[in-house]
Amino acid sequence: MVPPLTRILYVDDEPDIREVARIALEVVGGFEVEVCESGEAALLKAPGYQPDLILLDVMMPGMDGPETLKALRALDALAAVPVVFFTAKAQRTEIAELLALGAVEVLGKPFDPMTIGQALNDIWTRYHAG
Repeated sequence: MVPPLTRILYVDDEPDIREVARIALEVVGGFEVEVCESGEAALLKAPGYQPDLILLDVMMPGMDGPETLKALRALDALAAVPVVFFTAKAQRTEIAELLALGAVEVLGKPFDPMTIGQALNDIWTRYHAG
């Protein structure tokens, strides 16, 4: 049986998108969400938060999504946590490159606040199905 997806670490540098996604994930999706504004903040918060899944923006100033993923994978407590990239650049070749980095899925922006929670639940179920 698949354990429920409850705790999501969401990393995005855009305040407006961050807020809409947080509300969608908490209110519509029913998740507990920890929000980070940068890759650096995610590295500080994630180990203590122990998320079930990480939703990670690709394009961020400073430490971008791929760099953040690499750094998170280096932390024992987070090495096996599934990561879903979140990006406005969802071209087929870019998606393939992001998946090759170790993400379990890539979601595109803009997103539908009413369905993003279900999309993450579906990804979670597929991830645990093997």
